[in-house]
Amino acid sequence: MYTRILVPVDGSDAATQGLREAAALAQLTGATVRVIHVIDQLSHVTGFESYSAYSGYIVVHLREQGEKILDTACALVRDAGIPFERKLYETGGARLARVVLEDARAWGADLIVLGTHGPTGADRFFLGSGAEEVSRYASIPVLLVRLCESHADDEARDVAATTAA
Repeated sequence: MYTRILVPVDGSDAATQGLREAAALAQLTGATVRVIHVIDQLSHVTGFESYSAYSGYIVVHLREQGEKILDTACALVRDAGIPFERKLYETGGARLARVVLEDARAWGADLIVLGTHGPTGADRFFLGSGAEEVSRYASIPVLLVRLCESHADDEARDVAATTAA
């Protein structure tokens, strides 16, 4: 069945729910889970900062946040007693799907599990969906785990509280 399960994470509730599903599958099949996080440095450029400011503080901050996201995700897998690996990628504008698919191929994954918010309508048309792109181009099975309503409501409240602050 599945022996190598790749799980991209971004720290969101959707990604965590996907990771929990991957962990459950790994326990059933004895699989190893590889948890990855992708930092897209160019998505944080506004054009107002100098290159030196960008290459210094911002990149360091993105790496620190990426490591924290991986620490949290790996703790969930480790606490379940599942063998795991972790990888932090830094890209210079490469699409998330490309990084995920290249890692899956290089590592020999036989399943990719992605948590998704499931954008629909205009959001999906204009913004696209990384999960959709991975599932469209993957040569191995992809399991999309949709965020449950209760988690989506909690996340929306968190965003609203952050925005109001």
